[in-house]
Amino acid sequence: MSANSDVLIVGAGPAGLTAGLYASRAGLRVRCLEKMTAGGTAALTAKVENYPGFDEPISGFDLGQRMEKQARRFGLDIVSGSVDELAVKSNGFDVKTSGGVFAAEAVIVASGTRPVELGVPGEKEFRGRGVSYCATCDGPLFKNSKVAVVGGGDSALEEAAFLTRFCSRVYLIHRRDQFRAVKVLVERARANEKVTLVTHSVVQKIVGTEQGLEGVEVKDLESGSVKTLPVSGVFLYVGISPNTEFLSADTDTDEHGYVITDEEMRTSTKGLFAAGDVRKKSLRQISTAVGDGAVAAMSVVRFLEERESR
Repeated sequence: MSANSDVLIVGAGPAGLTAGLYASRAGLRVRCLEKMTAGGTAALTAKVENYPGFDEPISGFDLGQRMEKQARRFGLDIVSGSVDELAVKSNGFDVKTSGGVFAAEAVIVASGTRPVELGVPGEKEFRGRGVSYCATCDGPLFKNSKVAVVGGGDSALEEAAFLTRFCSRVYLIHRRDQFRAVKVLVERARANEKVTLVTHSVVQKIVGTEQGLEGVEVKDLESGSVKTLPVSGVFLYVGISPNTEFLSADTDTDEHGYVITDEEMRTSTKGLFAAGDVRKKSLRQISTAVGDGAVAAMSVVRFLEERESR
């Protein structure tokens, strides 16, 4: 077992890095576990233009790197690894990871979310061979090609716009004619000559051969007609799920698995806090994650001070 930390943070996205910054700056021994790269899923965003303090857009990767550098300057220790189990002890927690067991007096869960699968034939078969959940990661691979984006929220429309940098045609498939995305993103999509809206439609099948993906079979929900769009890539943005499988069943979550907290980011488990997209909340943005992380860190500071005084 590794040396104890005052607080262990699960996830180095905006919430986790902010929590690490505040807690380290407060003089705590802080370790942060991240299985991917600093910045979390925000690092996969091509252009961030609604985070305060930047009068010009910044890439999610660059923003994540800046956050990491700032947090490390105050002593945050970032360790690579994924969490398998979080065990509650009388004096804190044992966090079992792919790289060993870490002990801490308090834990902040900032593990974020992951994409929901569409669940249609061909999705698993062509994953990594045309099916993707990250346009920023894989978009450049489809230069001068036709691709499809499935979804109607902010992520779907943002990534559809990003893909027009490389692709000759982007089909935006959505089951309704109204989009959930903010108005400015919808207006941009409608005005983009490279984007073709395929509304009132659902994907029934992703088709191809051993050589790769060749198209998506789409059903029109109004007419019932079925057609195949000739595309070499499909980008899926149909929802997200929280990364909370490692939590004890004693920690309260909602019906979708999001962690329930109070305004101080405290969970139903003493000494366990949650911040960012993993918690139940009405808005999941970088700015709200940063706010959560700051509150969680200071709540941990108070929790440890109260424990020490008893």
